[in-house]
Amino acid sequence: MFLASKLFWLLAQPLSLVFLLLILSFLLAAAGFRRPYRFLSGLAATLLFLILFTSTGAVVLQGLENRILRPATLPAGLSCIIILGGSFENEVIAKRGGMEFNQAADRFVEGLKLAQSYPSARILVSGGDGSFSGQYDGDARTSKTFFSTFGVAPERLIRDDRSRTTFENAANTKQLLEANGLSNCALITSAFHMPRSVGLFRKLGIAVTPWPVDYRTSGELTLGLDFSQPALNAQLTTTALREWTGLIAYFIGGRTHVLFPQ
Repeated sequence: MFLASKLFWLLAQPLSLVFLLLILSFLLAAAGFRRPYRFLSGLAATLLFLILFTSTGAVVLQGLENRILRPATLPAGLSCIIILGGSFENEVIAKRGGMEFNQAADRFVEGLKLAQSYPSARILVSGGDGSFSGQYDGDARTSKTFFSTFGVAPERLIRDDRSRTTFENAANTKQLLEANGLSNCALITSAFHMPRSVGLFRKLGIAVTPWPVDYRTSGELTLGLDFSQPALNAQLTTTALREWTGLIAYFIGGRTHVLFPQ
């Protein structure tokens, strides 16, 4: 299932779809089907324009980020802090050493802040190696170095180094919480990823306080043209489409109660 989802996304991401439409249109043109060729090539050009030169992807991502808000004040008490992996560049770390983060670094920065605010809370990091090769450390293993660097005692950590998907994050976390007798937890992940994560945790009967981080939009964007940052627009569109693909797949598969949890 993990490999199938990886392969599907290689083909389903926006720029890959545009490329496949162009290839198909050229094949149709070579076979003499001029009308389908014009339609598909026009569709590919339209999609490419929307992806690169409009705020469409950013607005869709903003809707995901605005779905579940962070509490205005810190909870009265927490027994654990759950951090979903996806923040470390583990392939780079394996070759160069050190601690290298990607855009989702806020997950661990905010996790460290909460750990300092709740010194008795356990810290559960869920994240294995999600690469095709499976030869790198996941975030759960790398996190030991991160937290120890900032003075967090190793015995506070609970590490799930097997999870490769969000569903596995939730299922393995449930087992670890039960094994350690923990409840009343904060859940930290990227804001756009929070609806899907909360939906999975609720389906498994895990009550959490959502603590979204890693915002990619201002929260006040509107639809319009944007010629200033085509590469970023493509990235935001890809992130939004991937997240909605996950929401739809998990809802159809019965892993969440509703399509768009709130």
